[in-house]
Amino acid sequence: MFELSEEEFREVVARALDDLPEEFASKLDNVDVVVEDYPPEEIRRRTRRGTLVLGLYHGIPHKGRGPFYGQHQIVFPDRISLYKKNIEAVSASREQVYQQIRKTLLHEIGHHFSMKDKDLRDIGW
Repeated sequence: MFELSEEEFREVVARALDDLPEEFASKLDNVDVVVEDYPPEEIRRRTRRGTLVLGLYHGIPHKGRGPFYGQHQIVFPDRISLYKKNIEAVSASREQVYQQIRKTLLHEIGHHFSMKDKDLRDIGW
């Protein structure tokens, strides 16, 4: 386990966001990335025992949006939550924290673009 201060962790998240491929970063204009210590209890209860949830996408994936999505209504940003304590628990260095954040971001961005877990695992996300 490798622990960072809240500020240091957020700096690593900012670096990982800056390092995202432009093809993804340019399409994340209405997505907030937030850092939380742990996933909510409800998520932990629904997760297989022994599995740490590192991140979670909250929103309506692109394929789930109808033709009138965002028209004549307020659309709150989608959100990607990164779970600091769980990411640190599977990391042994600052670089591993960065790599895990990057991998988790890519995985959750994949959900934003309507990709399923199996497809994301197949491409290494």
